[in-house]
Amino acid sequence: MSKPDLLTAPTLFSGPKHWASSFGIAPQLPMSRAEMDNLGWDSCDVIIVTGDAYVDLPSFGMAVMGRVLEKQGYRVGIISQPDWLSADPFRTLGRPNLFFGVTAGNMDSMVNHYTSERKIRSNDSYTPEGLAGKRPDRAVLVYAQRCREAFKGVPVIIGGIEASLRRIAHYDYWSDKVKRSVLPDSKADLLVYGNGERQILEIAQRLSDGENVRTMTDIRGTAFMCKEVPAGWIEMDSTELDTPGPLVVHPDPYAMEPDCDKAKGDAPIQLAPKEVHQKWGDRAHSVIRLPDFEMVAKDPVLYAHSSRLMHLETNPGNARALIQRHGGREVWINPMPIPLTTPEMDAVFDLPYNRRPHVSYGDIKIPAYDMIKNSINIMRGCFGGCTFCSITEHEGRIIQSRSEGSIVREIENIRDKSLGFTGTISDLGGPTANMYRLACKTKEIEAACRKPSCVYPGICPNLVTDHGPLIQLYRKARKVEGVKKVFVASGVRYDLAVESPEYVKELITHHVGGYLKIAPEHTENGPLDMMMKPGIGSFEKFRRMFEKFSKAAGKKQYLIPYFIAAHPGTTNNDMLNLALWLKKNKFRPDQVQAFLPTPMATATAMYHSDRNTLRQIRREARPTGDKVYTPKKKRQRDLHKAFLRYHDQKNWPLLRTALKEMGREELIGSGPDCLVPGGRPGQNSGPVQTPGEKKLAGPRAGRRARTQKPSGTNSGRRSRGGRKKSR
Repeated sequence: MSKPDLLTAPTLFSGPKHWASSFGIAPQLPMSRAEMDNLGWDSCDVIIVTGDAYVDLPSFGMAVMGRVLEKQGYRVGIISQPDWLSADPFRTLGRPNLFFGVTAGNMDSMVNHYTSERKIRSNDSYTPEGLAGKRPDRAVLVYAQRCREAFKGVPVIIGGIEASLRRIAHYDYWSDKVKRSVLPDSKADLLVYGNGERQILEIAQRLSDGENVRTMTDIRGTAFMCKEVPAGWIEMDSTELDTPGPLVVHPDPYAMEPDCDKAKGDAPIQLAPKEVHQKWGDRAHSVIRLPDFEMVAKDPVLYAHSSRLMHLETNPGNARALIQRHGGREVWINPMPIPLTTPEMDAVFDLPYNRRPHVSYGDIKIPAYDMIKNSINIMRGCFGGCTFCSITEHEGRIIQSRSEGSIVREIENIRDKSLGFTGTISDLGGPTANMYRLACKTKEIEAACRKPSCVYPGICPNLVTDHGPLIQLYRKARKVEGVKKVFVASGVRYDLAVESPEYVKELITHHVGGYLKIAPEHTENGPLDMMMKPGIGSFEKFRRMFEKFSKAAGKKQYLIPYFIAAHPGTTNNDMLNLALWLKKNKFRPDQVQAFLPTPMATATAMYHSDRNTLRQIRREARPTGDKVYTPKKKRQRDLHKAFLRYHDQKNWPLLRTALKEMGREELIGSGPDCLVPGGRPGQNSGPVQTPGEKKLAGPRAGRRARTQKPSGTNSGRRSRGGRKKSR
């Protein structure tokens, strides 16, 4: 059997330098014509429009894209948080020679503006002084349209987390409907998804060579509009489910071969039968036709089917192109970009960032900068596959790690350049703190795998879980002169950590500042299975190790567990059991988080369709396993959050009512096994109900909040409103 071809790409900065490289490096990318004049520029080659304040730090997407383009000789200007009510602010730097690059910023603008209950947030960490309202709702759409108005004929390239997660038809929680891809609405020429260094450099080079942006249809990690499938492509029609009719044998878009579980050690990869590959044809010239936008907009089952298909095509080693009709035109999505190598990652992070906000902000505080200015991103990507998270859909499942040398150099830069540095590195992490340099046994297995997670339902036998390189990195980081403490503030994947007691000991002994964030998310198997998270037993094992090594180090340290309320698959009984577990273990969460359905996430498809998209979608649901219950009513979401904060007396009336109607009145009272104390007669908080549980008495639950008023985020933080970095 032949092995799958391994994909390669030209080295990131191997292309020819643009003629403007003679201007050299800018201390900061200019935000005004006066700064351009000081640099000797008559124009910009590329102008990046962003919804964030401009900070020249590798944790901010606009800084990375700008410095990457500058490295190849392009003159890059920044328009930060422009007034979007007219096109004039978009003319500030003049007409760009090549293109406008548009991003909403480190966070999706809707996540940035609204809570999981659709309430308007009162602040924006990526804005000077934390002021809200400095970017519009759906910022990519608004900015792209204003760029078109400002200078007609200039190509507009959209990217960043907001564009990336809206590249196909997607469920939009804030309007409670399926919306079109952001491409046709923004009228952008190209959409760059994922971390975009490879794509943006190729686009810039081809435009500078005189190529029309409309012909750039072959760049991985991009999407564009077209009229039809080009000649020579094999179209795999997956627009229907099990509709009655004549039997036609189509290539199976759900096919999982080659199966990485069958590839042990150096044994040859077991490929699918020859006849199947003949039907598929060349993957590089195969395209999967998703159900049309109009179909998924009115049919939640087809939406679930479309989501499942898309998530199966996230491995750059075997992903195929996707196509989806929107009206009279098609949205074409090329396969994921090829991940950066370690030398390429080093080259990106070694660029001359000055690590400060733009000088025009003066002494005004930018909360996000203050929080992460002394933190270091050591890797990208995540193979966890958590269904509520969009890291895989954006950054990819392949871990891309920096070298020790590059990371140490950044520590030294922080020491030498960061204002007020006191010797503390606040975080040495990434999307997941302890996935640094973890990968499959072989590149062939990695390229062949089509599974959504390497760690669910258990750790794949082909995954190398050696934490040795990370332990060595921690030790080198601590030895950097002038560094007193190196903390790990990113979330730790505890089911991986327990595979290396030496790592846990190193982490607990040297890199915890009293508290360590951990994310079991739940205790019950129902919601955990829908999250693709390990059972609570893995957390208990890690906690025992945490306590053992903390005691050995003579330190009083505490775990801070995170949990999600109202996730698809969660019943009232699940939340009650979680609350009892919290009480038994003496956890009292200060903040709680309700599930926020972000675009493109697997759990969002479950929320919208009430179907389990981890299984093959059928029109007629099977008796067990296909349907997923999701708490959607505001009152029930409030109850689920109240269970997490069972100790807050403001939640007691609601909890008392729920416990009575669930037949669990023994949990009300002053006894040691009670969840909440007894209350005054007559207290009632209304109904909350899930299938299989007793109906709760009281008035009908109120209508869902509908906040539509425009107000006015790894890499930012995890798309569910939390803790991961995503650029």
